[in-house]
Amino acid sequence: MPDNFRSKYALVTGASRGIGAAVAESLAAEHYHLYLTCLRSADKLSALADRLSLQYGVRCTPVTADMGSPDDVARLFRQIASLDVLVNNAGISYVGLLHEMSDADWQRVMRTNLDSVFYTCKYAVPLMLQKHSGRIINISSVWGNIGASTEVAYSASKGGVNGFTRALARELAPSGIAVNAIACGVIDTDMNRCFSAGEMEALRAEIPADRIGQPGEVADTVLSLLHAPDYLTGQIVALDGGWT
Repeated sequence: MPDNFRSKYALVTGASRGIGAAVAESLAAEHYHLYLTCLRSADKLSALADRLSLQYGVRCTPVTADMGSPDDVARLFRQIASLDVLVNNAGISYVGLLHEMSDADWQRVMRTNLDSVFYTCKYAVPLMLQKHSGRIINISSVWGNIGASTEVAYSASKGGVNGFTRALARELAPSGIAVNAIACGVIDTDMNRCFSAGEMEALRAEIPADRIGQPGEVADTVLSLLHAPDYLTGQIVALDGGWT
């Protein structure tokens, strides 16, 4: 039997740091061969890929790519012959009043957070259909469920991801492919470095769990979804310490 069908392969976007890096390590520990992408931190991504390969004995392919670019995603998938798991983690935020937001900033948020999910799924789904199995997990946000003041574009993009997740799950359920999303609350990542220590403390005080979430907890939730029956599909799983 060809190696492609004996081994397990996963793609993690936005994998150079934070949630993406934590997810990549958890998958490597589960013996997945990995394709890892980032847009700007190529050196950091390569270092992560080398470490995971050495530590877990898996193949890690780092790729610098704009996941909101159809050409870049097509180029990426020319390297991928088999895929079992897709984790769409690439994302950016924008904090500011809507009427002060430029057209370019709006388009950049939508391109990175929502268009990227379409492009990766467009190419991943046929590979999963060949096996009649697969898992697609989209990293979303609680703001996609309830919206956030001064984060309208980000909220809209993640709301789009949630709707995309539910609809694609219905489309792929007959083929044994599960599609779910994780709606993260406040996680300790670079994305939240735009907030002051006082603002972060105010957020923490609102969270019943009385702490900020960690990237490793998102990675653990990814693994839980991977090990769940494929009957669990179309769900937006809130990981927010009881916040929403």
